[in-house]
Amino acid sequence: MTDAALDPEDRKLITLARATRARNAVPEGAAVRDETGRTYVAGTVALESLRLSALQTAVAMAVASGATSLEAAAVVSEAGSVPDADRAAVRDLGGAGTPVLLAGPDGALRDTLGAG
Repeated sequence: MTDAALDPEDRKLITLARATRARNAVPEGAAVRDETGRTYVAGTVALESLRLSALQTAVAMAVASGATSLEAAAVVSEAGSVPDADRAAVRDLGGAGTPVLLAGPDGALRDTLGAG
């Protein structure tokens, strides 16, 4: 999928994730959209006693808010891939077919993966 073909709601996820990454000066920003269209946005958590990726944090926020499924997820990062543990968190809530969008810090879409 190219940037031009990206659904506006998916573009919104990337924009939210990018803004969170920049605002909080963290390595990654992430956003997920639940089955009702609500979005949850998070950055990397790097405490001495707790380490979560941005995507894991966004999924946890969705679960804690009562979401029962995910429609899509997005990560903005300098990394070239989405770690298996992050995709597993999306899969646990959204299923194997949930799209996970990976964008660079400039917001350009790099890849679209399945959570499975």
